[in-house]
Amino acid sequence: MESCVYCAVVVVFFLTPLVLRAQELQLGPLPLSRANSASDSITTLVPQVDPADSAKEKAIPQQTTPLPQGSQEIRSGTSNDRIFWTMPNFLTVEDADRIPPLSSGQKFKVVARGVFDPFEFVLVGFVAGLGQASNSNPTYGQGAQGYAKRYGTSYADNAIENFMASAVFPSVLHQDPRYYQLGRDGFRKRTAHAVSRVLITRSDSGRTQLNYSELMGGVSAAAISTYTYHPQSERSFGNVMSVWGTQMAWDAATYMIKEFWPDLRKKRKSSH
Repeated sequence: MESCVYCAVVVVFFLTPLVLRAQELQLGPLPLSRANSASDSITTLVPQVDPADSAKEKAIPQQTTPLPQGSQEIRSGTSNDRIFWTMPNFLTVEDADRIPPLSSGQKFKVVARGVFDPFEFVLVGFVAGLGQASNSNPTYGQGAQGYAKRYGTSYADNAIENFMASAVFPSVLHQDPRYYQLGRDGFRKRTAHAVSRVLITRSDSGRTQLNYSELMGGVSAAAISTYTYHPQSERSFGNVMSVWGTQMAWDAATYMIKEFWPDLRKKRKSSH
C-alpha cells in the first residue's frame, strides 16, 4: 500500500513540465552615421553629445510611474494572492476581464505552485489527523504507519485532482482554469456566479463553455485514485461517484471563498 501511494505522488511530479521556453530576440546592426560623398565633410546621423551634459543627465534620478495594483497579475495571467494570507489562490483573477490566455506550460506551472506550496503539506497533515482521530479507513490502522498512509492518500488525491482538473484537461480542451471574480452586484448573484463555475468556464479564447475540465477532470481523478491506491474495499463505481460528488461540492464552496475573499481583504486594509 505504501509503495502505491508513493508511486502516485511521484507520477504527479512528472506531470509538471520542467523545461522553460526561451525566445531569442535577434537585432540587426543599426547604422549610426552615413557619409556624404558629395561634400568634403562627413555628416553623422547621430547627434553629438557633450560629455558634461551626459554626466548631468545621469545624475538626474529617473522617475517611473508606479504600476497600479494588480497590473502584474493582469500581465502574467496569474496572481500571488493567498486566501486568509496562507492558502494559495494563484488561479483567481480580480477586476480583469481581458488578460492573456495561459499556455499549457503555464497551466501546469501554476498548479504545481499550489500543489507543492508549504501550506498544502500542512493542510493535508491536518486532514490526515482528522482521519486518524475518526479512524476512517480502518484498514490503514493507527500509529505512525496508519497516519503515513492517510497522509499519502490525502496528498495524492488532492494533487491528482488539481492537475487533472486545472492543468491536464484545460490543456487538452483549451479551457481556462482560472476563476474570474464577479466582484459586483448583490450576495445572491455573486453566490450563484461562484457556484455555477463548477459547470461553466471560459475557453482560452474567452468564450463561455461547459466546464468539461472540471467535470471530466474530477471524475478521472476520482477513478485514478480509487482504483490505484485506495483500499480494495473502496474500489467500486459507486465510491468513485461519491468521491467525485464530494469533490464538486468542495470546489463549489472554494469558488464562493474565492469570490468574497477580496472583499474581506480590502475591508481589513481599509480598517487599518
